[in-house]
Amino acid sequence: MTTKAKKRTSAGQDRRAADALDGPLRIGDRTFASRLIVGTGKYRDNKTMVRAIRASGTEMVTVAVRRVELDRSKEESILRHLDSGEFFLLPNTAGCYTAEEAVRYARLGRAAGLNDWVKLEVIGDQATLLPDVQATLEAARTLVAEGFKVMAYTNDDLVTALRLEDAGCVAVMPLASPIGSGLGLINPYYIREIKARLTSPVIVDAGVGTASDACATMEQGVDGVLMNTAIAAADDPVAMAHAMRLGVQAGRLAYLAGRMPAREVAVPSSPTRGMLG
Repeated sequence: MTTKAKKRTSAGQDRRAADALDGPLRIGDRTFASRLIVGTGKYRDNKTMVRAIRASGTEMVTVAVRRVELDRSKEESILRHLDSGEFFLLPNTAGCYTAEEAVRYARLGRAAGLNDWVKLEVIGDQATLLPDVQATLEAARTLVAEGFKVMAYTNDDLVTALRLEDAGCVAVMPLASPIGSGLGLINPYYIREIKARLTSPVIVDAGVGTASDACATMEQGVDGVLMNTAIAAADDPVAMAHAMRLGVQAGRLAYLAGRMPAREVAVPSSPTRGMLG
């Protein structure tokens, strides 16, 4: 076997060993190989959007029911450019400020032929785009009762996350930092605590700015990351999408591998006992 062939074989074995540490992302009754979920807003054109989504390796793509043309026959419709056989389309209620609005647009997405899944988003403050947790809980209970599989966007509050899980949400989605801010993960402790206390998948949503943010977020042990602006607003969205794909994978694998303890003193990397004089 040539040296090059040996390297390829070794690399393939390494990938299989890494894959063996993990399993698919399970949400509700579906499984996904990718732990990265991406949005469809803010791209300069639909061609760039599709290229970036494919580069991200995602299988789940969010579609803002209130903000997009739902008629697939129209050229400007995002849905015309996204093959539902290639991507699982997740309707979301972005732009809704009341529980009633969110429920109405979730129903509209289902009636338009998307599916009975929904990323529930109810904004409570227009300046910060922080969620209205009371309205989110109200809408979640209504939608779950109507048979929706609800993935609920919320703040990084443990009590709210527990209540959303109790309401029947198939996933809880605490923010890393405010929507579109690119500030990255502000409160890793709270995210870890939410993940430790919930049995439902925890998908961190909003605030990731670059691949290192995605990696650091996944290192907290969460099940996945959702992002939009970080990719769409990059100078090169396709390259950034690929970077985010690798960042999510690296963070997940690092979490599963288990990092070394952090210390405030130096520790030799080689043993000192038995050294030659």
